[in-house]
Amino acid sequence: MLSLIHRSKTLKLIIVLLAVIALVLSLGFSISFGAADIHLSTVWQAIFNFNEDLSSHQVVQELRLPRAFAAVMAGAFLSVSGAVMQGLTRNPLASPSIMGVTDGAAFALVLVMAFLPGVTNLGMTMASFAGAGIAVVLVFMIGSFSTGGLTPVKLALAGVAIGTLLSSVSSVIALHFQLEKQLGFWLAGGLAGTDWASNQILLISGIIGMFVALTIAKSITVLNLGEDVAAGLGQNNILIKIMGILTVLILTGAAVSVAGAVGFIGLIVPHMTRFIIGTDYRWIIPVSALFGALLLVLSDVVSRFVNAPYETPVGAITSLIGVPFFLYLARGSSGSDKK
Repeated sequence: MLSLIHRSKTLKLIIVLLAVIALVLSLGFSISFGAADIHLSTVWQAIFNFNEDLSSHQVVQELRLPRAFAAVMAGAFLSVSGAVMQGLTRNPLASPSIMGVTDGAAFALVLVMAFLPGVTNLGMTMASFAGAGIAVVLVFMIGSFSTGGLTPVKLALAGVAIGTLLSSVSSVIALHFQLEKQLGFWLAGGLAGTDWASNQILLISGIIGMFVALTIAKSITVLNLGEDVAAGLGQNNILIKIMGILTVLILTGAAVSVAGAVGFIGLIVPHMTRFIIGTDYRWIIPVSALFGALLLVLSDVVSRFVNAPYETPVGAITSLIGVPFFLYLARGSSGSDKK
């Protein structure tokens, strides 16, 4: 038994190591490839021996590096948010995009653009947090009031309905205040124009959100055994859920404020991680962060080549993967609800 546990942990560590190596390689490709390809040796020199007189070094330092790091953090945050949401609700369809959280954050950002156009990056991020929180409250209220209680499919449908409503209102506001270009960025998702200031906001939010997520990881695993079992073991389920919701708001709000409403990463990655790693959230949360970062970095690279020399919104790339996966999960959840 001990050898089995040891072998299992060894396998998990190997998977983590491979994911880290793949992420580093994908970062190299992300920084190297673009409108003007830059050799990997030049990228290395620009990072460790920067020469401000060389335009290629300036491109790497001021454009490519901030964008790549933002993709890493945004992908990790959305994946961890999805993992926490699925763990807290025991709902396989829960994710920031499906539950309307990203649309709520984008809605708040549109309001700020329209009525407070001079707001700082920090103000935009705080508005994103607030919008995400409003969406979560609305989704759970509507889902809870439905006949038969809060099932996974009803929760997902409430999320889609609230997300669609907020997205529609955002479009109306954008049309009235002529914010179509800015709104298009937030709704489609994209990392172009990301700077170091945006990365600072992501980093600070990530330190807080990831710390809380890892703190409650073991409790989420216990909660998945059933609320009665968790309470019987002395766990404060209400406190864990509050901490989990705050984690989702912080991580999703920060990611959306920088990358826009990138969809489905928070849905796909936690399922993939559970399939590979198992059901222990002490492993699911950090490994989801790695896989999510890798997926968004690769999606960002693909978005530059689909319609070169123009960029395709990265949200369109993740949606191509996520929509079929969502339909598969929705079909499975619908079947389980009938049993």
